[in-house]
Amino acid sequence: MHDLPAAALLALSAFASATLLPGSSEALLLTLLAAGHAAGPLVAVATAGNLAGSLVNWALGRFLIRFRDRRWFPVSEAALERAQRGYRRWGLWSLLFAWVPVVGDPLTVAAGALKVGFWPFLILVGIGKAARYALLAAGFAAVAG
Repeated sequence: MHDLPAAALLALSAFASATLLPGSSEALLLTLLAAGHAAGPLVAVATAGNLAGSLVNWALGRFLIRFRDRRWFPVSEAALERAQRGYRRWGLWSLLFAWVPVVGDPLTVAAGALKVGFWPFLILVGIGKAARYALLAAGFAAVAG
């Protein structure tokens, strides 16, 4: 992608979307695809930004879980407990679904709190997020083409 500002905006939007900050990386990805940008670089940038945001959530769970009762902690106790139950039930493979709205962010915090290793987390969450953006881009190409 030759448009650095568009790439930076997509990366920031994807990062925010993976945290509890507002973000609309899917809409921005589709907008950039409609503007004629190449899908491959867009998918890579969105995946990297979204994965970076998930790593922030993982670190919050891993290193700052003791502050979960504080107002600033980004996941409610109830959401964290639901995510931990889901993780315990489905195991490591549940991280492939960290992209799912509402449950994905707490799941990544729960993975950190449950001491999931960095590399398994990075690989599984990365696969899931890349697949989501790739399918979105493929769907756009099918409809637009």
